[in-house]
Amino acid sequence: MSYQVLARKYRPNSFDEVIGQDHIVQVIKNSIEQERVHQAFLFSGTRGVGKTTIARLLAKCLNCMSSDSPTSQPCNKCESSVSIQEGKSIDFLEIDAASRTGVEHMRELLSSVHTSPSVSRFKIFLIDEVHMLSKGSFNALLKTLEEPPSHVIFLMATTDPEKVPKTVISRCLQLNLKTVSRDELQEHFKKICEKEGIKSDDESLSLVAKSAEGSVRDGLTLLDQAIAHGNGKLVADDVKKLLGTIDDSLIHELLDSITDGRKEDAFKTLNDIEKLNPDYEALLKDLISNIHEVSLHQVLEDSSKEPIVNIASKMDEQYCQLIYEIGLNSFQKIHTHPSPREAVEMCLLRMLAFQPVQNMNTGEPKTQKKKTNKAQIKTVKKEKPQIDEEVAQESHGINSSSWPALFNDMQLSSFAKNYFGNLSFARLNDQKIFLCGSKDQLDIPEKIVSEFEEKIKDKFGNIEIGLEEGISSSSPNKINEENKIKDIENTKKELSSDSEIKDFLDEFDGEIEIVTKIKN
Repeated sequence: MSYQVLARKYRPNSFDEVIGQDHIVQVIKNSIEQERVHQAFLFSGTRGVGKTTIARLLAKCLNCMSSDSPTSQPCNKCESSVSIQEGKSIDFLEIDAASRTGVEHMRELLSSVHTSPSVSRFKIFLIDEVHMLSKGSFNALLKTLEEPPSHVIFLMATTDPEKVPKTVISRCLQLNLKTVSRDELQEHFKKICEKEGIKSDDESLSLVAKSAEGSVRDGLTLLDQAIAHGNGKLVADDVKKLLGTIDDSLIHELLDSITDGRKEDAFKTLNDIEKLNPDYEALLKDLISNIHEVSLHQVLEDSSKEPIVNIASKMDEQYCQLIYEIGLNSFQKIHTHPSPREAVEMCLLRMLAFQPVQNMNTGEPKTQKKKTNKAQIKTVKKEKPQIDEEVAQESHGINSSSWPALFNDMQLSSFAKNYFGNLSFARLNDQKIFLCGSKDQLDIPEKIVSEFEEKIKDKFGNIEIGLEEGISSSSPNKINEENKIKDIENTKKELSSDSEIKDFLDEFDGEIEIVTKIKN
């Protein structure tokens, strides 16, 4: 078969065709035009971004015989340029360090360094995946790399520059290639489809560009697969099936259900997604990406996507950070899980289990609630309870003495206990319980406030909550802590008074230390 894959067919033949690496191209062009070409170059970057391609282009520029000196625009017609492009040049030696790691291979290579080029201007050595060389090979290369003959240029490429010795890096001009942006990849793929006569749409090209993750070669390989899968054309639905991706609307629906705490709806959406035969790793990645968008919008308010805006308006900022970490942790471990579907299910269960409120679907935007809560917080002077307050307290059995016990009896989430347990009972006045605390203690997420208000109404009827600044001297959490300390001290006294235990301690010069376990 004579078919040439797109990744090879559209490999750049000049620096003008290189995409996404303008900063590298500019450095090389300026070096050539100013005749300040370094003796050794180290190209580093992730897979498929153009390290070897740019190294070959540099070799063609240095050895192009269309001019009397190196040029930044190779002619691609002279014998030297054509032979380099076809991999047949005797003055351009390309070595795969992954298969030639030993020191004997390096010595064999270096033995030819002092030989003058046969037909070209320079003798150029390209060492690909240079980090794979052994320690002995690097040591053998050092002296020649530092003071090579004037007719020798070393070009090295690596995906892992951290494994290259610092002594080697210091002798090279290191050029770090970056991943190519999604927009640049999409535009590049669109031009290729036009040249190949392939019908395509922006959505399908965007999906391929997204899956390429910044790699031109990976993107072109996926483009080849998508064209074959679509029988010579690109259709978004076919590309989604090939890549295992799903529509953003389902991701938004899933995230909205998680935000509202609608467990059944969340798993119903997951079942709908399963019918599309998704790649569960890609599903988790998309979910994490959308949570990231929500978090950014909560701070910057710059999203143009209506579902993201709606979710951000009702999701608590701290909860958003929590489920992001849950999603990220699940994504890191999905490869070790026997069932990717179960891994995603457990991720959703964790997100739902850490819901800060019992009923999230209040329908009120977060920003509006926040204003209401802040309006309820005010600084007041302590006054003696009036007669109507005393009557109200007696009718509901709520006062400063009974409040800690009543608070502990309420079935609150751990979030609500942590926040409201630090506040002290101030008074009950006109069907409204006033709680006081410091300014920092009153900074409570609106959804936590909503949960607490509902629990208060369930227990005492139509009673509201008011928050005010004051000294929190007898909060439920503080009293609980004091009671624990008292229990520990009493236990310690009882043990110390036991004659057998006392004799045992005296014999071994010991003392009683009570260790308490913290329940999860």
